Amino acid sequence: MGSGDEVVEIENLERGLLSDKDIEKAEDDNSDTVLYTASFREKEDNFVKYQTARWVLYSLLLILAWGIGLFMLLYLPVRRYILRKDIRSRKLYLTPNAIVYKVTRPVPFPCFGELKKEKHVLLPSVRDIVIEQGYLQSLFGVYSLRIENVGVRRPPSDDVQIQGIANPSAFRKAVLTRLSNMRSEVFSRQASAIEDIPKTSYSSLGKSPSKSVRHDVSPYSGDVALLQKLEEVESSVKRVQTLMEEQQCQTSQSVS
Repeated sequence: MGSGDEVVEIENLERGLLSDKDIEKAEDDNSDTVLYTASFREKEDNFVKYQTARWVLYSLLLILAWGIGLFMLLYLPVRRYILRKDIRSRKLYLTPNAIVYKVTRPVPFPCFGELKKEKHVLLPSVRDIVIEQGYLQSLFGVYSLRIENVGVRRPPSDDVQIQGIANPSAFRKAVLTRLSNMRSEVFSRQASAIEDIPKTSYSSLGKSPSKSVRHDVSPYSGDVALLQKLEEVESSVKRVQTLMEEQQCQTSQSVS
């Protein structure tokens, strides 16, 4: 069973990576390269059934409360039409720098037009991709995908939540893989920058390490030369003293 699930996951990942039609559509909307494209078509019926069950439950509760639920039940065919148009228009794909989510849904009364929504989430601001499934969602096989932000002080309502994605685990794996690659690239750049610092410092000074060593040795050679000169002066002074002593001895002898 484990190997079969792995094969299915790999096939779904390959479909997302190699879906040329979805990639071409996304590239028409965005000039960035598309690394992975999520799909919603496989879960369209499940998503509509799940939302219909929620709508019916709310309608029954409101019938018992105020009777408004009766109008909600009458509105159910329009609601199902809006849901299908919604999930068919959804686009979710991964670019080298961001996660892009686009959707076009009709307004509650479709004759008045449509609403367009486009969300770009930068990858450096993504902390994690959370896959959620409630009790009612598990009955219909629907998953929710939540993109958590890095900011600790942000409320959970700021997180992007998407329902009805066909293979959320494959999309999560693609995003985390891209994040790890970005972090490794940043680390390699920092390491190369640190290695280039000594080279740039030597080039800015116009000196090589060998020259600096020679410069450090030169004061010692100057001290040695100075000592040699002092010794020569001292020897010459001693010679002068001996000559003066000899002359004094000669003069004293001649006087006596």
